[in-house]
Amino acid sequence: MSLTLDTYRLLGRSGLRVSPLALGTATFGTEWGWGAEQDDARKLFDSYVERGGNFVDTASTYTNGSAERMLGEFTRDRRESLVLATKYTTLRRPGDPNSGGAHRKNLFGSVETSLRRLDTDYLDLLFLHVWDFTTPVEEILRGLDDLVRQGKVLYVAMSTAPAWEVSRMQAIADLRGWSPLVALQIEYSLINRAGERDLIPMARAMGLGVTPFSPLGGGVLSGKYSRADLTATSAGAGESSRKSWNAGLGMVTERTLAIADVVREVAAELGHTPAQVALAWTLRTPGVTAPVIGARTPEQLVGNLGALEVEFTAEQLDRLEEASAIDLGYPHDLLAGDHLRTAIIGELKVETRR
Repeated sequence: MSLTLDTYRLLGRSGLRVSPLALGTATFGTEWGWGAEQDDARKLFDSYVERGGNFVDTASTYTNGSAERMLGEFTRDRRESLVLATKYTTLRRPGDPNSGGAHRKNLFGSVETSLRRLDTDYLDLLFLHVWDFTTPVEEILRGLDDLVRQGKVLYVAMSTAPAWEVSRMQAIADLRGWSPLVALQIEYSLINRAGERDLIPMARAMGLGVTPFSPLGGGVLSGKYSRADLTATSAGAGESSRKSWNAGLGMVTERTLAIADVVREVAAELGHTPAQVALAWTLRTPGVTAPVIGARTPEQLVGNLGALEVEFTAEQLDRLEEASAIDLGYPHDLLAGDHLRTAIIGELKVETRR
């Protein structure tokens, strides 16, 4: 059964209703050497919202602040109907040590800046963007809770942090009556399933809805890279383009291109694009609420939204799973093995809850 953008999902253990695909805005602005000018960004936004989309994802430093400024203009007449998510922690002013990080000073400064740019009185969802390994978790949680109590933030969430840190933060928030975490943003796609080791199971157990970024693996799964890019990676690393950026991050390898080949085969069988197949696979992962999709043109966005219509056969899913499978590592592989299972329950049959 296909989905639509107005087939809303609950975000984690909150009652907040969000679209199954979030609109990412890291492409709003050209300051990073790629992206959409303001008129094109407006078309992307309008196209998403007109189809029932309500979940928009940005960050305080996306395109040096242009993304938030554009959204402030785009959302002015429909603010109440949208779920606006932004993030803090990345350095806002080079040379100022306290304009980055998870600590209270940057938290409040970043939120005030985002509120002004977005031209709004409140943020629906605030993510800690990147874990800094220096700020005490109690400082983070109390600061987030203070913002919720002030009405400047409605819900709080985490991104790019160790699973054990997020889980203990959720436990502390529960025990102290502070605002709970409702979402987790991680990199997750067919070429990067590392989140299945601990992050996604933790999120499901602790009540966090997962909103994956880079569900197309930096474009590798859309078919824009070939094996020629394996040798062009270092030569193109200095180019101001998103393609060279992702190649430089190590996303283009023989393994990832082999996974993209299987995605392309399945797409041909289904009559969909590789990008739609890759997004649809992420969408159906247990625990995933809304992958974050980005686009530079309205045509790309509309194409990505076609992922909501993809329906796999069991055999096709098996092929995608096999091509992209990862080693879960210790203790997961050991605990899943027959030896320990027999040691625990013998020959008994026990049905587990899903």
